[in-house]
Amino acid sequence: MATKTQEGAEAGTTAGTEAHSDDETREKTGTAGERRAAESEGAQSADSPEAEGAEETDGTEEVELAEQAENAEDGDGGGKVPSGVGQGAGAVVSAALGFVSLSGGWIGTVAGAREQLVGQLRTSSTASVATQIKAVYGNAWHSTALWAGLFALAALLTGVVVLARPAFGAPGRPQAPWIKSVAWAGVSLGVIGLLLAVLKYSDALLALPSTG
Repeated sequence: MATKTQEGAEAGTTAGTEAHSDDETREKTGTAGERRAAESEGAQSADSPEAEGAEETDGTEEVELAEQAENAEDGDGGGKVPSGVGQGAGAVVSAALGFVSLSGGWIGTVAGAREQLVGQLRTSSTASVATQIKAVYGNAWHSTALWAGLFALAALLTGVVVLARPAFGAPGRPQAPWIKSVAWAGVSLGVIGLLLAVLKYSDALLALPSTG
């Protein structure tokens, strides 16, 4: 009887051990299957169009950031937009030169006074009246007209350069309206001043008095 009981106990123990082994094998098999399924799903999601689009977007953003950094390091590179300060300054200079050409300016006044002094020194007191007038006043008048014409020409050229500058600058960037207005004012004053200078120098305007 004791032998049968022992055999039964051993058989029960063996069956329990085998059942426990079967349960562990099933758990391992299920875990391995779940791992394989998770890996297959991850691979599919990685190969999906959305993942590819995200990778392409990240690459594009990195390239754009690199280009912006290069433009910032270059300083005067293509990314820097001109502010228009130089054009505004040129327009103001053009208008100022045009105004000086009309008023004569300090240089023209000094040049005229110098020519008058030279005429007085070089002309004898026994010279005719026409000669004295031409040497003392005529040369001084012509010198003033010459300097006025130079200022007018400088104003005209500066205004034209300012107005033509956008054609050689950044495309699609319009010029500020006030810069155009001041530049056109400089060009207009330059034209008027140049015309008056030519008329004065040729004695067509305010000619010397006749001594006849």
